[in-house]
Amino acid sequence: MTAPVTTDSAPDEAPVTGDGGRRSARRYGILALTAAVVVGLLLGYAGGLLTPSLTRPGDSSAEAGFARDMTSHHAQAVEMGLIAFQKGSDPEVRQIGGDIATGQQGEIGTMQTWLRSWGLDPTGSEPAMAWMPDGRDSLRDGLMPGMATPQEMAQLRAAQGHDLDVLFLRMMIKHHLGGVHMIQGILDHGGDDDVLKVAQTMKNTQQTDLVNLQNALKRLGG
Repeated sequence: MTAPVTTDSAPDEAPVTGDGGRRSARRYGILALTAAVVVGLLLGYAGGLLTPSLTRPGDSSAEAGFARDMTSHHAQAVEMGLIAFQKGSDPEVRQIGGDIATGQQGEIGTMQTWLRSWGLDPTGSEPAMAWMPDGRDSLRDGLMPGMATPQEMAQLRAAQGHDLDVLFLRMMIKHHLGGVHMIQGILDHGGDDDVLKVAQTMKNTQQTDLVNLQNALKRLGG
C-alpha cells in the first residue's frame, strides 16, 4: 500500500506571482503527482510480490474476481482524482484527489501482481461481480457499484472551478460507497489471508476518505 502524498506545489500554496507563475506551478504539480502515481504503481507491484503463493486462488475464485473488478473500479477513481488535482479550485479538493489517485494506483499494482503470481490473466471469463453472491444484481447499466457513467465522466472532465469541486466530491462519495460494498464482499467471502488483510486496509482508507469527502462537500455548500 502506498502512503498518500502531499501536493506542496498546488497553485494556491506556491509562492508565485502572475498567471504565468500559477500555470508553471500547476504544471509542476501535475508532473510531481504523475511521478508519484507511477511510483505508487511500482510499489504496489512490489508489495504484491510479497504475497505468499502456497495456495493459489483459481480463475473463478472470489479473490481473482475481486482483484480484476476492483482494478477497473480503482482505475476510474484514479482518473477522477487526477482531474480534481489538475483542475480543482479548492486546495482541499485537489489534495484529496491527489491522495486518492496515488493510493489507489498503488493498490492496482498490488492486485495485478496477485493475478500474475497466481498464474491468472488480468481479465477472466467471468462476468463483472460474478464472484459476489448478489454481485450481478448490484450492476447498474453494466457498471459496478458506485461507478460513474460515461456521461458523468464527460461532465466531470468539462466542469470548472467550484462546480468541478462539488461534482467531484459527489461522484467520489458515490464511488467510494460502491467500493466499500465490493470490499466487504471479499471480506465476507474470501479465504486468502493476505488478500483479506489488504482488503481491510482498503476499506479503512476509503471510510476515512468518505469522512473527508463529506466534510469538504458540506463546507463547499454541495
